[in-house]
Amino acid sequence: MLLSSAAIAGSLVGLAVSFRNLPDVRVLRNYVPTQTTYIFDINGQHLSSIHGEANREVVHLNHIAPNLKRAVLAIEDSYFYYHPGVNPGGIARALLVNLEHGETMEGGSTLTMQLIKNLFLTPKRTFSRKVAEAVLSLRLEQIFSKNEILEMYLNQVYWGHNTYGVETAAQSYFSKPAANLTLAEAALMAGLVQAPEDFSPFVNPQLAKQRQALVLHRMRELNWITAAQAQAALQEPLKFGKITSFKQSQAPYITDAVTQELIQRFGQAAVQKGGMRVQTTVDLKLQKLATETVNRGYASLRNQGLYADQMALVAVDPRTHFIKAMVGGVNYTKSQYNRVTQALRQPGSAFKPFVYYTAFASGRYTPDSGIEDSPVSYPDGNELYTPKNYDGSFYGSMSIRQALAQSRNIPAIRLGQAVGLSKVIEVCRTLGMTSPIEPVISLPLGAVDLTPLEMANAYATFASNGWYAPPTLIVQVTDNEGNVLLDHTPKLKLVLDPWATASLTSVLQDVINNGTGTAAQIGRPAAGKTGTTSSERDIWFVGYVPQLATAVWVGNDDYEPLGHGATGGGFVAPIWADFMQQALKGVPVENFQSASEFIRPN
Repeated sequence: MLLSSAAIAGSLVGLAVSFRNLPDVRVLRNYVPTQTTYIFDINGQHLSSIHGEANREVVHLNHIAPNLKRAVLAIEDSYFYYHPGVNPGGIARALLVNLEHGETMEGGSTLTMQLIKNLFLTPKRTFSRKVAEAVLSLRLEQIFSKNEILEMYLNQVYWGHNTYGVETAAQSYFSKPAANLTLAEAALMAGLVQAPEDFSPFVNPQLAKQRQALVLHRMRELNWITAAQAQAALQEPLKFGKITSFKQSQAPYITDAVTQELIQRFGQAAVQKGGMRVQTTVDLKLQKLATETVNRGYASLRNQGLYADQMALVAVDPRTHFIKAMVGGVNYTKSQYNRVTQALRQPGSAFKPFVYYTAFASGRYTPDSGIEDSPVSYPDGNELYTPKNYDGSFYGSMSIRQALAQSRNIPAIRLGQAVGLSKVIEVCRTLGMTSPIEPVISLPLGAVDLTPLEMANAYATFASNGWYAPPTLIVQVTDNEGNVLLDHTPKLKLVLDPWATASLTSVLQDVINNGTGTAAQIGRPAAGKTGTTSSERDIWFVGYVPQLATAVWVGNDDYEPLGHGATGGGFVAPIWADFMQQALKGVPVENFQSASEFIRPN
């Protein structure tokens, strides 16, 4: 008896000590469960979701269908609104079952106790854990209302396939919000809680229907629904959705870049668990057009015998410098490398407009100024650098307009020396280019490595007559309560001379109208430039209308030559035109501003 008394006393002391060390349930007043971050296009179309283990969207209780609340309570805890957190009757029934089987078969847990177990305790079935569960449940019910506890439970509980909370589960199982679930759908979902993966309709549809019938039967027993309602729910055809966790983005190159920026700004944990709402600059319609254009263009190039394994396309709105579409390669599944933002490639003659703009901005040149297309050499270290034109010929004296429209190399070299390569580089930096640029004599011919995004955004600044902003993929980021975390409202600055940009645009229109880029004609005023490297490793077309600037690059990741005769005008300009014609359908035709509307710089 002494030993028994000592054991009982010791157990009581142990329980008392353990109760003193239990978590403080008041912390739940500030508890925010992990939530999925959602990425949308500029019009609110869902692009992708980011989450870790828990794919969850938290909703308020009044945004959950009454059918679902009743169905869950019926099968999990029908006395929820009557007990203080612990249901002695339920525990007694569970105790009898466990004694009968000689092991823990039922827990007799209330909904409150289940919530406590999920939030604070281990799932291991022990007597001490059950006692702790009961104590914490009583404490929880003293602090929170029944509705608050039910809301926490429904947002916390696991529903299978990495979906947590009713909203995410409803979207997964039935492709609709939890607020819109029918009685039949709610009963099936409620039946999953006990063993979500086993009872899932995606895994075992017959077992899921059996569980649905069990829930409806229980609701009928409780007089929460009528027999007719139960029968109608059983017979209602169910249209299932699909597993939403870890599915591929609708625009993977976009969402990869957005995710990378978010992680840099907020950290990985905040992005995966913080429930952010991210509005991107991308128009999903344009993004799909861009992807289709790249696929068509790539197939066409291969059919024409051009040995090219990659292509990239990026479109920027000159009025905001928002990136509207971005395709970083021909096949995301095979290569996630984003050539729009990561590939540094030589732009060839597509670089020449930066030299010609610098000349116009100096006030010493106009599009009609003369320039010599004749042999010339320059000292380059211990050697002489002697530039050549693509076709090896010389045209003699010609206007700057003709020289750029026909993409003559020697006039561009001469002009670069005349205005100063340091000035050209300064213009490039003003246009946001951060890639290394050296003042080599051949710089005007594109002897520099730049990304397609740098090129597209620079041309977008030409399109807007000198108004610049850094390119961005993100319009706004908010938390799950709507508080703004990041705002990229356009803040454009005038960084170029309007007369010089208008003059350049006029010349670049001639490139398309009667120069090397005639294949880029789209039936409306457009300006642009072809680009071909001397080694024929990179071919480009970069062009714009007042509402959209687009760069298209073609090449090989291993820098292998594309083949003799590969030019931007012959192969890439038609791809650019294909995209722009589709992207601008329904968009009003706008003319560029004339240089005569601005004052020429001194």
